[in-house]
Amino acid sequence: MIEEPPSTSPESKKGLGFFKKIKLFVRGLYKRVSYTPMNQRELSGVLKEAEEMNLIDKNILDMMEETLEFSSMQVRDVMIPRPQMIVVRHNEKPKEFLSRIIDSSHSRFPVVDEDSEEVKGILLAKELLPYGFDSSKSFYLDQVMRPVNFIPESKKLDSLLEEFRKKRYHMAIVVDEYGSVSGLVTIEDILEEIVGEIEDETDIDEETQILQVSDNEYLVPALIDLDDFNDEFGSKFMADDFDTIGGVVLKEFARFPALNESVEINGYKFTVVSASRRQIKKLRVKIKD
Repeated sequence: MIEEPPSTSPESKKGLGFFKKIKLFVRGLYKRVSYTPMNQRELSGVLKEAEEMNLIDKNILDMMEETLEFSSMQVRDVMIPRPQMIVVRHNEKPKEFLSRIIDSSHSRFPVVDEDSEEVKGILLAKELLPYGFDSSKSFYLDQVMRPVNFIPESKKLDSLLEEFRKKRYHMAIVVDEYGSVSGLVTIEDILEEIVGEIEDETDIDEETQILQVSDNEYLVPALIDLDDFNDEFGSKFMADDFDTIGGVVLKEFARFPALNESVEINGYKFTVVSASRRQIKKLRVKIKD
């Protein structure tokens, strides 16, 4: 609750004439009606009062509070760190990076120099479609990749969102004060800070679907219930500390893993193939002989 504008206590009104009391009452009422919050904390209090009075619903309140916080956030607060970026090497052939693109389910990928790690461009997954149906076409990354947009870590999110909208691009590469790549950010990362996690058809499938990719390899959603994982693979992972297989893998790493990092647990090899900055999303599970 916010602090209300100062009012005259009952004790101070003793001895006042009738018209004086009316005047003080009207003045207090005016201050309440015309009260202007002076900072973000007071404005948040006003919004919470409005929700308590049923002037706005809880979902609107949550979104408005996220928007208030959003206005003070910088790119470094939401970017995907460099170790978690899924990239395409400039010298790779499509058969070398295609499985990586499919596993990630992303639509845009930084193209990096194989030696210097410099980001040379952005590859859109849809640009590969014409080559998949016409084997006679020669494929060259330089011909299909898009220009790179570099931004500093300190850039404000509201400013970047406006830049995304005006210049009509959806991904930017984030650099630190020395010009080195520190991560990437997409328009989806920014919007999720306002409206929460955005899921598409692929995300919904990932919550329940286990895909077999070879005789002993599977793509598994990290949030699959541990009991369901045990039932599917005949394993005996214990659910004392975690409810999901992703939690078991994270505990074994004892830190947040980078993409394509692997760990072996009880005869199973787990490889991180998809992750956000907050959680592991998808694992490649190989059953060891």
